[in-house]
Amino acid sequence: MKKTAFAAGLLLAATGAEAEELRIGTASLGGAFYPMGQSIANLVNKYAGDDISMVPVVTGGSVQNPRLLDAGEVEIAITNNNLAVLAINGKGPYKSGAIDVGAVAALHPSVLHMIVLEGSDIKTIEDLKGKRVAVGPAGGGTLGFLNFLLPLHDMELEDMTPSFLSYSDGFSQLSDGNVDAAFALSGYPAGAVMQASAGNKLRFISFSDGMLEKALAKNGAYKSVEIPADVYGTAEPGTVIGVNNMLIAPNSLSADVVEKIVASVFNHLDEFQAENANAKQIDPAASLSLAIPLHEGAARYFEK
Repeated sequence: MKKTAFAAGLLLAATGAEAEELRIGTASLGGAFYPMGQSIANLVNKYAGDDISMVPVVTGGSVQNPRLLDAGEVEIAITNNNLAVLAINGKGPYKSGAIDVGAVAALHPSVLHMIVLEGSDIKTIEDLKGKRVAVGPAGGGTLGFLNFLLPLHDMELEDMTPSFLSYSDGFSQLSDGNVDAAFALSGYPAGAVMQASAGNKLRFISFSDGMLEKALAKNGAYKSVEIPADVYGTAEPGTVIGVNNMLIAPNSLSADVVEKIVASVFNHLDEFQAENANAKQIDPAASLSLAIPLHEGAARYFEK
């Protein structure tokens, strides 16, 4: 594991200088990961002590974040259960080599927003053939879902005209009519979708009969989630596919540091939930049943 910014920060602290900040990898603007990372950083900066500070970093998202940890470009990051398993086993997007990370805590679920304007002729995933679609940033979690879902529908990404945009830009393009559909893997409410709903009536793209069940049977890490109609002012609730998220860190990161991070967040969960709407969906007990083993520092906290 490459020397991290945190290790350099410890060296500075030992010589009496200000500790260097920990960087938390989030995702593109307009989703839920960046504000989640901002809230976590705020709590760490407030409660972890003078030797630890944290700053959120915009990244490609849940697929890229384990790679950034491995490269030492961030010290802690957000990803989802499915990708964490692939990362530690060197599979899927991480075939170049297993990444030695541990789970720090369970976070909110992310759901695949598949959105069109209310009057669109796109009703199901199959209707995306030949359409212009904002598919999220390259390296983001949305593409991971699409690469899983499209083959189940006998489709591939080339069947549509994809635009690799941040969620904010993608949903702005949807509002302006420059794309026919926009996708975002995010907790809900997602900022980009909320912004689009302020000036437009939106509708969720549906799964054809039996297709959601087929997808869930194919990968047990995914689950069905219903988004109430009042979240985005849609005429009907949306039945979407989702996955639980987690905070991860290299197992080489100090257990004392990780324990302080976890304590800063979960000892002040009410404050966390007051600042971040997605934090209201976090169940601390879920940290004991994550898809990969807990980091030693997190185990100290959650297994007390």
